[in-house]
Parts: sequence; structure tokens; C-alpha cells
Amino acid sequence: MQIHRVTDLTADGLADYSRLTDVALRRVSEPEGGLYIAESTKVITRALAAGHRPRSVLLQEQWLPDVEPLLEQYPDVPVFVGEAGVLEQLTGYNLHRGALAAMHRPVLPDPRDLLRDARRVVVLEDIVDHTNVGAIFRSVAGLGADAVLVSPRCADPLYRRSVRVSMGTVLQVPWTRIPEWDEATGILHDAGFDIAALALADDAVTLDEYAAAPPERVAMVLGSEGDGLSRRALASADTVVTIPMLHGVDSLNVASASAVALWALRARSQGMPE
Repeated sequence: MQIHRVTDLTADGLADYSRLTDVALRRVSEPEGGLYIAESTKVITRALAAGHRPRSVLLQEQWLPDVEPLLEQYPDVPVFVGEAGVLEQLTGYNLHRGALAAMHRPVLPDPRDLLRDARRVVVLEDIVDHTNVGAIFRSVAGLGADAVLVSPRCADPLYRRSVRVSMGTVLQVPWTRIPEWDEATGILHDAGFDIAALALADDAVTLDEYAAAPPERVAMVLGSEGDGLSRRALASADTVVTIPMLHGVDSLNVASASAVALWALRARSQGMPE
């Protein structure tokens, strides 16, 4: 490893951790495609397992033994090591999770490629809360959906909070961005997917009914936290599905709703319990 002791907070290579926000990291011109921050050794491990390349690592001395074996195939990656107080001054918070890594963003696949062999996918339309995005990815990973498609205005799954809340599963679940509905609808239908919008509507079927005999391929669409799904999303849907609720409650938080829907539609062929 190329170990560099952090004494000068303005040294080359440290801007990724201090002067650039998540949005700015995504827009840096070098490397092409931008960066994202992986936080904790667990998340860094999952990022490397997914084939993502590190640009640098930042940590306290005590975490070196944990990180060293992860970087054996990247001997030229700089590893910045500093005291807790110095690193907190640099980043703005306590690095109690072990380490940070500036990772090169992977090239997003064409949605048609993700859909080719998929049976269950989740579509996120304009969900802006990074915590919800991360929680949905964790549900997708744990409950067996094949991929996540996110709308042009949906929050970034590789935002640091999304990655952290997902426990790094955003790095193992296949995902990509889709175009607006006028084009996305055709992409989903051409791949043989039934577009199921999770929403409240007079003509909605209950999740129990839908899950009793689901189509072979389902794209479950989840909407933004406040307004729900857009008119164009609802117009594109083949089926509107609702989760039956009690005690005057009309709906769940979108992340909770995703878990309920995915559990109901879980693939028995994968050996998941009834």
C-alpha cells in the first residue's frame, strides 16, 4: 500500500473527502463518470466485490489491518492515514465506521440489459429521500428482486447516506436509470413486464389479489414520499395495486411498502419461506 500520513489538509488527493459534496463528486471531470464515497470496511468490501475501482482510502491507523487485504490488487492506490481529530477536521464528522474510500463510479448499464433475464424489478419514481432509497435497496437485496430502475429525478443510490442505510447492498443489486415514462413504458413492455403501480386508486386491486396469481414478469413502481406516483406513471401502469390498511391509516412509508410488496411477490422458486 502507498501510505500517506495526513498532516496538511490541503494536500493532493484529500479534496475528495473535504471540499467536494456528493453532487460535486458525481460531476468531477477526472475520472470520467465521477466518484462516490464508500463508508466503512463492510461497504468498501462490497464495492470491491462488485468490481468498483478505488481512487484512494482515508482511515485511522487502527483500521489499516482491516483494509490492507482488501487492497492487495490495488498496490498503487494511496491510503491516507491520520489521527481521529485531524480526519474529523478534514471530513466534518467522526470516522467511527473504520474507513472511507473514494470509488470510481461504474458505468450504468442499459436498462434493456438488466431486464433481459429479470423477473421482478422495482422502479423508483422521483424518490428524493436518500434514506428511503437505501432502505428500498436493502429490501430488494433481502427479498429477491432482480434489479432496481430509477427515474431521472430520483435520488442518487450512490449518495453516501443511501449506501450506508442500504448496508452496501446498492453495490450488489443491479440498477440503472431509465428515461421518462413515454420511453420507459415501451422498454418495460417490450421486455414482457406487467407494470404494477403501488398506489391508492378506486380501481386498484389489493396486493393479496395481485400476488395470488402474479404475472411472470413484474415491474413494481414506487412513488415519491409526498405526492406519490405521477399521472404519467399511473397512466403507464397495467395494474394499480394497493396494500390493505387498518385503523384509518391509508398507506405506509415508501420503504416499508416496498418490503411488504416484495415479500408478497417473493419468488418461491428461490427457496424463500412461505
